[in-house]
Amino acid sequence: MNAYDFDKTIYKNDSSTDFLIFCIFRHPKALGRLPSIIAGYVKYFILKRGRKEDFKEKAFSIVKFCDLDKDVSDFWQKNKKKIKSFYLNQKRDDDVIISASPRFLLEPICKELNISHLICTEVRETDGKFLSLNCWGQEKVTRFQKEFNKACVEKFYSDSLSDTPMAKLAKEAFLVKGEKLLPWKNI
Repeated sequence: MNAYDFDKTIYKNDSSTDFLIFCIFRHPKALGRLPSIIAGYVKYFILKRGRKEDFKEKAFSIVKFCDLDKDVSDFWQKNKKKIKSFYLNQKRDDDVIISASPRFLLEPICKELNISHLICTEVRETDGKFLSLNCWGQEKVTRFQKEFNKACVEKFYSDSLSDTPMAKLAKEAFLVKGEKLLPWKNI
């Protein structure tokens, strides 16, 4: 089986960010959450305090203002064109998507692409609270091994060195830069 990160790997941008912006424009009441989201961003990314999950919970709290099923469906109708052609040209039935993005956002596009294996962050759809650890870094390996035990990853693809723990599980790993696949070095 091959395993792929999702955001900036097979999807051109960060799907969570794109979705949050989509929802804020669609639901003006969600704008009221922006001060909290910005404060969370500053605290985590600039001041280097707190947990990434805390920031992301603040961001996903906008789901309170959404018609989530309709918004996710409409989002993918507009954005599925951002799935990279390298992936579409090589995808297989046994592919695994492993991502920090939430299940409610990725599951519909995975179904549309006939991807049956999705490992991701579990986020409550009513308020954006995390129901699992953020599926990032070493947590991806933990979750993959829990799901697939000792299964062999033939090839792993990601845009980020934060996925080095997953790359180490694979027989072969690639860094994805746009549509270019580069050999993963020094793992």
